[in-house]
Amino acid sequence: MDAVTFGAEFTSTVEAGRLFKALILDAPNLIPKLMPAIQNIQLVEGTGGPGSIQEITIVEGTSIKHVKHRIDAIDKENLTYNYSIIDGDGKPEILELVSHEVKIEPSKEGGCKIKNVSKYHPKKGVEIKEEDLKVVREEALVVLKVVDAYLVANPEAYA
Repeated sequence: MDAVTFGAEFTSTVEAGRLFKALILDAPNLIPKLMPAIQNIQLVEGTGGPGSIQEITIVEGTSIKHVKHRIDAIDKENLTYNYSIIDGDGKPEILELVSHEVKIEPSKEGGCKIKNVSKYHPKKGVEIKEEDLKVVREEALVVLKVVDAYLVANPEAYA
């Protein structure tokens, strides 16, 4: 079966470069501070560029304990970031891989638009439906909302 693709677009009042710095470039430092359920985000392979692997460890008491992301592409100039969930509890058993393409674009009003395309690649012989992926999709949105709220409340951060 082919990958199931979902697109989503969000708006923010935060300037595009600032959001990219916080949400993408400084995620290993910032997100565990803002989200107590995330114990840490650490680089386990590579130097932080394409091909590098990050492991996210989640505190006890949640259904997800760890997730491994592979950085597929990162472009600081064009504010794009592509990564794949390759292993861990955050990748449902029915999936081989989950890939995300994130693009942050400046808006005329001074904020930005965050565009995300997620591709869910099922294991051979598995058919997936949109409702099978609802929880996974909602969890990714939570991180974006938390970082956005932090930047709105702290205009000097990542300026």
